This record gives sequence, structure tokens and C-alpha cells, in this order.
Amino acid sequence: MSNQEKFSTNKAPKPVGLYPHARRAGNLLFLSGVGPRTAGSDASDSQVPGLELDKNGNFIQFDFEAQCRQVFENVRAILDASGSSWDQLIDVQVFLVNMKRDFHTYNKIYAEYFKDNQPCRTTVEVSSLPTPIAIELKCIATID
Repeated sequence: MSNQEKFSTNKAPKPVGLYPHARRAGNLLFLSGVGPRTAGSDASDSQVPGLELDKNGNFIQFDFEAQCRQVFENVRAILDASGSSWDQLIDVQVFLVNMKRDFHTYNKIYAEYFKDNQPCRTTVEVSSLPTPIAIELKCIATID
């Protein structure tokens, strides 16, 4: 397709592989999986809000709510950099590493961010994610 474009931004965490933050196909924008790492960080310098690990990679401190808020801000930054917007989200796939522990908190924060725009949503539990994060989003939005 001639109308495909790839988008990346320094206002979101660097991808942990060879892929763009988003890709346009027609009037749809497909976001790659987005986690809560801070803007500019990558797999080797993973900076996750509310997360502190010991030298063995064990949790010292963990704040799932902070991760939720950061992942939403990362999605927003990618949408904005790609020429779309939060209100144009039409589908959100959520990957949690611990559904029992984190779903209630995620659902509460999701309701704050999506009170006006209500895209379709799927939430699944996965055994792990590529970096020490507890949540990842995969989104589709419209783009003009």
C-alpha cells in the first residue's frame, strides 16, 4: 500500500526491537506494544515508574498504578506524534502479568482516562513481558 507510514517518537520509550512505535495503513493507525517505561529508555536502561529492583532483578518496590498512568501517557505521546489522538482510539488490547492482583486497579484507572472515548477492549493475562513491566497495551486508532 502506498499510504503506509511508520512513526516513532522520542517522547515514548524506545522499542526493544526493530519496529516502529506505530504504523499507518489507510485511515487506521496500529501501535506496537506500549509499556510503562519512561520516554527515551530502552531494554538496557529500563526506567519504570514506581519500580525498583535489586541486583538480582527481584522487586524492592512496585507501583502498578504508576505503571498504568505511564503506559497511558506513552500511548498518548505516540498517538500525538503520529497525527492521531486519544479520542481516535478504537481498540485497546491490555496485557497484564497478574490479572488477580492488578485488574481492579487497571479498570479503575482506565475509567478515568476513557470516560469520554470508550474504545473496544480486551484484557488478557500473560506470564511475562520483555522488560520488567506489569502491563502493556496494543492499540488501534483512526487517523485522518
